[in-house]
Amino acid sequence: MRQLTLGVRLTDRALLGNFLAGDNPLALAAARELAATAGAGALFVHGAAGSGKTHLLQGLCVAVPGAAYLPLATLAELGPGVLEGAAGLPLVAIDDLHLIAGDAAWEQALFRLHNERRGSGMAVAATAPATRLPLRLPDLASRLAALTHYGLRPLDEDQQRQALQLRARTRGFELPDETVGFLQRRFARDMGRLTAILDELDAASLAEQRRVTVPFIRQVLGMQEPGGPETP
Repeated sequence: MRQLTLGVRLTDRALLGNFLAGDNPLALAAARELAATAGAGALFVHGAAGSGKTHLLQGLCVAVPGAAYLPLATLAELGPGVLEGAAGLPLVAIDDLHLIAGDAAWEQALFRLHNERRGSGMAVAATAPATRLPLRLPDLASRLAALTHYGLRPLDEDQQRQALQLRARTRGFELPDETVGFLQRRFARDMGRLTAILDELDAASLAEQRRVTVPFIRQVLGMQEPGGPETP
């Protein structure tokens, strides 16, 4: 685990190197360029849940020493004071921006942060482009709209399989097609849920020194075997 500024922790599992671009090669290239320049630039990514926004932002923070990952889904309730000191960091990655749209205090704080950073060293993610968010502060809306935007498209079924297998190889184990197919059928091809389960399975396989197979998945997740007794 890496301890990042502002008390937010993230694992080194979400990397730019294991982000499967799929139909999003331009967004990945922009993130790599931002990382290569240690945050000398900015970008705005948007898309539906599971399209890879969080992975891309976390990968950036792993790649840029001293970067701060700020998931507003977790931090919004703490208030905009969590942004104090962020202006001096090489990169600030703000996830789930849509959750504070319309909140005057948060919008003012983000506007100040943007101005202090002169629009550089920022990576922002939301479910929609800045022009479609219900932002009440016109100056903030215009500043965010001026950032280079990349719309992320969710991975299709085959791309999801490749992404999960790539993530597994990064962690040091192989994930057979049969195992990926089982996970996809059971968990509705939700990429966020699938990667969380993969991390859980990896931890369990390391602890028990077992391969990640379908029977092992059933055991870890408490799923009954076909034809077996129902789980109480």
